[in-house]
Amino acid sequence: RIEMSALTPASLMIGSSNLCSVSFSVSVQVNKTAKPGDTVTLPCRAPSSTNIIVVEWSRPELETEYVFMFRDGRSVPEHQHPSFQNRVVLKDRPMKDGDVSIILKNVTSNDTGTYECRVFQRRTNRRKRANLKTERISTIYLDIM
Repeated sequence: RIEMSALTPASLMIGSSNLCSVSFSVSVQVNKTAKPGDTVTLPCRAPSSTNIIVVEWSRPELETEYVFMFRDGRSVPEHQHPSFQNRVVLKDRPMKDGDVSIILKNVTSNDTGTYECRVFQRRTNRRKRANLKTERISTIYLDIM
């Protein structure tokens, strides 16, 4: 018998690994520097290129608007912050090998900050309807000097 006070989060995960699968995500953090007017690539790679239904690039301070959103095979400009309109494209539109990196054109000092990449993938489950899963994959700090 194990006393509950002796259980740590690590021992709970190890102990429960026999009962359910545990999913670990790896989030990549990158620092990039550019000059005003440059074109930069913000890297992000999904765990798999299959079943990608939404790609979101955001900046925490933008709240409800996005740097870039790609859904149902097209970009979604109606949810994009005005300062990024007509300046952001997917590097690889077919997203081969899970590459969901974006290209940001004509950067300015206002583009300095943290960018986060998230991917929504359809996961199927025989007992339940399809559900969506998202994890932050990349965090990029862009510094325009």
